[in-house]
Amino acid sequence: MANVAVVGAQWGDEGKGKIVDWLSERADVVVRFQGGANAGHTIVIGNVEYKLSLLPSGVVRPGKVSIIGNGVVVDPWALIDEIEAIREKGVEVTPENLKLADNAALILPSHGALDRARDARSGALRIGTTGRGIGPAYEDKVGRRAIRVCDLADPAALESRLELLLLHHNALLRGLDQPEIDRSELAAKLRAVAPRILPYAAPVWRVLDEARRGGRRILFEGAQGAMLDVDHGTYPFVTSSNALAGQAAAGSGIAPSAIGYVLGITKAYTTRVGAGPFRTELSDAIGETLGERGREFGVVTGRKRRCGWFDAVMVRQAVKTGGVDGIALTKLDVLDGFEEVKICTAYRHGATIYDYLPSGTSAQAEIEPIYETAEGWRESTRGARSWADLPATAIKYIRRLEELIGAPVALLSTSPERDDTVLVRDPFAD
Repeated sequence: MANVAVVGAQWGDEGKGKIVDWLSERADVVVRFQGGANAGHTIVIGNVEYKLSLLPSGVVRPGKVSIIGNGVVVDPWALIDEIEAIREKGVEVTPENLKLADNAALILPSHGALDRARDARSGALRIGTTGRGIGPAYEDKVGRRAIRVCDLADPAALESRLELLLLHHNALLRGLDQPEIDRSELAAKLRAVAPRILPYAAPVWRVLDEARRGGRRILFEGAQGAMLDVDHGTYPFVTSSNALAGQAAAGSGIAPSAIGYVLGITKAYTTRVGAGPFRTELSDAIGETLGERGREFGVVTGRKRRCGWFDAVMVRQAVKTGGVDGIALTKLDVLDGFEEVKICTAYRHGATIYDYLPSGTSAQAEIEPIYETAEGWRESTRGARSWADLPATAIKYIRRLEELIGAPVALLSTSPERDDTVLVRDPFAD
């Protein structure tokens, strides 16, 4: 039985929450390995909707162990709020079923203040961050200034690290004409939250090693998507962490060889939140229709998502860089009723044809999509649970996507409901 990593193959918002929830019924342990509270997953079980940001999607399933890995940057107050919110919906969260890496870096209020102030000063070059301090927190982690979960249990270390951190943060805030952070006040807040966070703290690498040796199925849940990866995405309009499956090992403390199957999630069309290049974007009635049908608003920010045709070049690149073994194709039903649908198969930049996304910022902004047109379908695919329920032209569209991206469709989602899923190949069976 393979352990499975689930990653986005576009710009995030591909529907990972539903797919991870669907797979978590087959898993014993579910792990978040990167990102922070800028991620958003919506899970619908029966008539109850759960909106998760930091918590792994498996937390809503009884009998599962949920892990927040060391690759995640954790806002302790946001985590407590999220735990309380799902408890109000009847979900039990305890230190037995939720483990937080004791070496994970924390997000503090000063991180959010820096994030928002810098983005506001960037003008036309704004990246459009969520303003939750994710980027500055990762900067401090790499700069060896971060306060980690384990520091909450060591008052002396906490005081010294806080002094070093705020020396850096307050200098930046002064330069941005923003109020400085009071060290005593922040220290008091951290001392107050510590007893609520520390019961969940654990060396999660050991928990995962024991689970692996015990033959338990582990599901690794990524946030954002491949095109938001800090190395392989549309830089600088990216997130501040690696969103590819390779990060599942480093971000949780498990051997790469323990990950047996990589499932990439992609919509049957393309969306993006915030600024940055998006060459198949549709700023017309079709784009509006995709957004309305797909309810394309960010889970975390509520921002309207930009919508466009499926970009096979981008997804093919995500398949290659992420080692994707199979695809979960979501929101096929949003394309119901179109007379024709288009697929981007290459890019043109002047006289040059690209079969990949070039790294240069100018090239990414200037390339033009080359499309092929596929026949649409009038019949509804919503709620389909087998290939027999799908129109022949919809199946033809899926098969063409498989050819273009170089990966088979392992799962097909036809509505937000978890059971409206066509299983082609069980990732855990490999």
